[in-house]
Amino acid sequence: MPRAIQTYAEFWPFYLGEHSKPLTRAIHLAGTGLGLALLLAAALLGNWWLLLAAVVTGYAFAWLAHFLVEHNRPATFAYPLWSFASDWKMFGLFAVGKLEAEVRRYQGAGG
Repeated sequence: MPRAIQTYAEFWPFYLGEHSKPLTRAIHLAGTGLGLALLLAAALLGNWWLLLAAVVTGYAFAWLAHFLVEHNRPATFAYPLWSFASDWKMFGLFAVGKLEAEVRRYQGAGG
């Protein structure tokens, strides 16, 4: 059994390695973006069912990408808080055009 990750600095390269395929990242980012849109819609419309839809959508897209494209187990199961934070970090890096450079930076670094 692999050693448990102890720090977020160790987790981030692992997380990127678990999202090594561009299609995995694309599906994941689409789910996060749609989840964010549903979250904003919930706030604007006062329809709190959209909060549930936001969470379900975000995780459904991500997990489907892992199971169908990447063929690995989502990090959420072992590291839920770090995984959630990393979903947003990945989304933010994508939004500012720095995700691919970050992926290249950590390729082969134990991820």
